[in-house]
Amino acid sequence: LIICDILCSGSDVIEPSTKRVKPLSRVTSLVNLIPPGKATPLKRLGQTLQCSISFRNESRAEIMPSRPWGRQAPPAISKRRDSKLWSETFDIHLGTLLSSRELKRQEAIFELSQGEQDLIEDLKLAKKAYHDPMLKLSIMTKHELNQIFGTLDSLIPLHEELLSRLREARKPDGSTEHVGQILVDWLPCLDSYNSYCSNQVAAKALLDHKKQDHRVHDFLQRCLESPFSRKLDLWNFLDIPRSRLVKYPLLLREILKHTPKDHPDNQYLDEAIRMIQSIMTEINMKTGESECRFYKERLLYLEGRQRDLLIEQSRIITCHGELKNNRGVKLHVFLFQDVLVITRAVTQSEQLWYQMHHQPIPVHLLEYVDLQDGEIRLGGSIRGAFSNIERTKNFFRVSCHSGGQLQMHSFQASDTFNKQQWLNCLRQAKGAVTVATGNVDPAGQIPSQQIPFPSPSGSAVTAESTEQSNSESLDCCMDTSEGGAASHNTEDSPGALGQP
Repeated sequence: LIICDILCSGSDVIEPSTKRVKPLSRVTSLVNLIPPGKATPLKRLGQTLQCSISFRNESRAEIMPSRPWGRQAPPAISKRRDSKLWSETFDIHLGTLLSSRELKRQEAIFELSQGEQDLIEDLKLAKKAYHDPMLKLSIMTKHELNQIFGTLDSLIPLHEELLSRLREARKPDGSTEHVGQILVDWLPCLDSYNSYCSNQVAAKALLDHKKQDHRVHDFLQRCLESPFSRKLDLWNFLDIPRSRLVKYPLLLREILKHTPKDHPDNQYLDEAIRMIQSIMTEINMKTGESECRFYKERLLYLEGRQRDLLIEQSRIITCHGELKNNRGVKLHVFLFQDVLVITRAVTQSEQLWYQMHHQPIPVHLLEYVDLQDGEIRLGGSIRGAFSNIERTKNFFRVSCHSGGQLQMHSFQASDTFNKQQWLNCLRQAKGAVTVATGNVDPAGQIPSQQIPFPSPSGSAVTAESTEQSNSESLDCCMDTSEGGAASHNTEDSPGALGQP
């Protein structure tokens, strides 16, 4: 803590960048993925990089809740690094000789260079202000810190190299003529991001777990209240490399946009954009597989029949998150590419696990329907028309008819957007399985032999007809099942990393 205070008060403190990276496009996912702080967004792995592993996409951390052992400190004034423009940094009487397009090109190149400098300072700050003090004060073990920080140290030299090349290419008057060849030569180095991004899921889980330790909590809270943090927590700093990676295509397109067609950089920039997109696709795939393995290892099975080969064979999670059933019970639902898994989050040995709550539902047998507000029955007794309308909003229902048994679950999402995300994911998963199995007619319609989903206004299904198992019959009757709606359990879980 003393070290942290010194960092806060020292005049030579390296401050992190104030520029936060915006996602490339509207998050529909992994991704980010990213909505109000308390209503945790749906995690979709299709946009792993775009969505922060916090998972998913908040650029600013919530202030950690106060603990009985935590001290109360007055809020500190956040230090900010002034953003700079190329035209403001150099003596640009030269600007009168440049066209408007060339001025914009120079600004875009300078933004790329300045962003590298800010990134390097942020990564060094994460090591200096968080990693090293926690190691010296034995707040965490070296092994734990290595798991949380991953290969962050190895990323710093990569970006220092690019920054050095960009500065060498800068003329005495501050202008830069060529950057395309520099980028084409440097971009292959970003393959190193594979291991860093793949480790983020496990790193986030361990960091959340360690925050339960009052020494860790107090240290991170002290840093959060300090000027150098700009009210960003440790995970925000650890997620900066992913955010920077997502921004490269935007930066390169902006430079290309203002580069004349006959300029030598034009061809190189086109190639660089293709390279970064290919690199990001590869990183997304590896990150998605890593997240899938992580959650499969966290599943707890109550009985042998809950084990499903489709789970073991899954390589990706289409989406997952926390939903409520119509009794208000929170469940964590995973949609793997071929199977829907309904669980309840439990804590064992201070670790978060996901206990199987119902029999897994193969996607090819799954049917779903959107329920109108007020249509669901609450608690198996009162119809929506006579209940609090707020409690009966944003429901959808899934069912599976197999072996003469009908399994049915009603899920409530946190809001309309979240529900629509789930419905989109279910539709896409069904479509992918249908195409993969060739079980579709020329008109694109699902064959008639598939079990249609019963009309939500149809007759109620009894517990006996819904589930034959005595242990599950109460939970799985229509409108009263404990099917859950998915949401993230991590405190700032961005969706999983999302695809660009």
